[in-house]
Amino acid sequence: MNFPADLKYTKDHEWIRVDGNVAYVGITDYAQGELGEIVFVDITTEGEAVAKEEVFGTIEAVKTVSDLFMPVSGEVIEANAELDDKPELVNEDVYGNGWLIKISISDPSELDELMSAAEYEQMIAK
Repeated sequence: MNFPADLKYTKDHEWIRVDGNVAYVGITDYAQGELGEIVFVDITTEGEAVAKEEVFGTIEAVKTVSDLFMPVSGEVIEANAELDDKPELVNEDVYGNGWLIKISISDPSELDELMSAAEYEQMIAK
């Protein structure tokens, strides 16, 4: 499994890549592997402010539907429109074209509460 060191991770298996005051959010390689084939991504919060750990959408695999949780508080400024036609991008390119949302971070200090790649790997190894 792959866990890029330049990302931060949540206990709920989301990752966040920060670029200034904007960040991309997706699910981890571990999460997409556990879910299996992704068939639908439903982001209902575009244009809304969502607090840390609140649900920003759902992701549906062949056998299950899972909630998606915000890693930090912020406004959802864009949902990945490519996933409307190609939800399998989450499986194929989880840290690249398979991103879920782009957010404007409202409280950058919350990033300090997230896990590093090494910490995340330790958590899922338990």
